[in-house]
Amino acid sequence: METIEQGALYLVATPIGNLADITYRAVHILQHVHVIAAEDTRKSSVLLSHYQIHTPLRSYHSYNLRNETPKIVNLLKEGKTVALISDAGTPGISDPGYHLVQACIQEDIRIVPIPGPAAIITALVASGLPSHRFVFEGFLPQKKGRKTRLDQLTFEERTVILYESPHRILKTAKELYQRMGQRRCVMARELTKKFEEFFRGTLGELVNYLESKPIKGEIVLLIQGYNKRD
Repeated sequence: METIEQGALYLVATPIGNLADITYRAVHILQHVHVIAAEDTRKSSVLLSHYQIHTPLRSYHSYNLRNETPKIVNLLKEGKTVALISDAGTPGISDPGYHLVQACIQEDIRIVPIPGPAAIITALVASGLPSHRFVFEGFLPQKKGRKTRLDQLTFEERTVILYESPHRILKTAKELYQRMGQRRCVMARELTKKFEEFFRGTLGELVNYLESKPIKGEIVLLIQGYNKRD
């Protein structure tokens, strides 16, 4: 296995559900860095315990990044090695990791990406929607700017990928249906887990489906891009 670079920040992708979806390299890095910065230490502890990784954990999330970012940068400048992980998937995607990356770049600190799972790509390749061009929007704004964003996405020609929570997915599906009509869509839920589900149909059919039963789990919603000929 590779030698750990002192004073480097490792961006380590972790499983999005199934704990077996982690690389040998990722486990090796997590075992040998000085500290792991985790979005939610409770969730991350489950993964680390599973692989018998005993590296010290510290919290790094959207509520403490202003204080924690300079502290982690100082550790790196002292020659310590830090691994950054998110709750699931690749750090820096819809989480505060990019703040730390920006700070490290400004300080000329070495950044080493350790590739692995990402929910957006996992959902996209199995969706059946065009995958040669796509746009990832993350979570839509809940209030300010939401209508503007939805209006913009209505005429987006690339496949649109969103993250959504189970208690907001019906509202979002209805808003998209009102604007886009019977556009093809895919809802990917509980990816790589026991109850993994792909709903494939139109936005109208998705609304009907969501009204018929409550759902749980993290959701990736994909919508076919706008076609000028429609």
